[in-house]
Amino acid sequence: MTPHQSHPSPAARDTDRQKVLIVLHQETSTPGRVGQALVRRGFDLDIRRPRFGDRLPDTMAGHAGAVVFGGPQSANDTDAYLRRETDWFDVPLREAAPCLGICLGAQMLARNLGAAVAPHHGNEVEVGYYPIEPTEAGRRFMPWPEKVYQWHREGFDLPSGAELLARGGTYPNQAFRVGPAAFGIQFHPELTLAMMYRWTTKGAPRMSLPGAQQRRDHFAGRSIFDAAVKTWLNDFLDRWIGTAEAPASAATIAAE
Repeated sequence: MTPHQSHPSPAARDTDRQKVLIVLHQETSTPGRVGQALVRRGFDLDIRRPRFGDRLPDTMAGHAGAVVFGGPQSANDTDAYLRRETDWFDVPLREAAPCLGICLGAQMLARNLGAAVAPHHGNEVEVGYYPIEPTEAGRRFMPWPEKVYQWHREGFDLPSGAELLARGGTYPNQAFRVGPAAFGIQFHPELTLAMMYRWTTKGAPRMSLPGAQQRRDHFAGRSIFDAAVKTWLNDFLDRWIGTAEAPASAATIAAE
């Protein structure tokens, strides 16, 4: 919003807040199960791809929340659009608006808050299903699945002032929360079966990296663990954003 633009009226703001900002990093990427769940909750998806020139909003007044997804980029890359996107997290953080970073999105959120993003010291990756364990704060917030789907070769340090919600083995920081409504998660609850086929086909070389699971194990893991991940996602969305008709407030989220 420029200094010459007027603020929207309350009625207009209520209508605008039915949108959720979706930030993607590849031309063919989709928001997967997260997008589907948000649409079922009555939200429209405002999909933007900064890599291809889309601008991000100067305020969250027109959106109920934002989800920044993963991608093949590194949060340490020096591309101008990635630097702008990392800096953009100032907007939802300043306004205490619901914001969720997934994988690369979580790493950019962590960098925005001054934390380091780096590969594992032994160059191990997480590609497949891996166990996570909630912290005491995480258990108070909500139930967590036993294993989650991962597709990454970098992780993030816990930002100063953030609350760790879930730990892992190879990459110890798996989920964190900062302020009332900003969350970062290393894993991929958005993954649909079609996405798994696509990722394990186009990204087949990833499965030869140290620590990665083989393709058959990805699909075997999905048959065992996906139902719990889906339940987790729906429970998380209840707490984080609610529905278009009954949005979760920052005060409610903070009280969880």
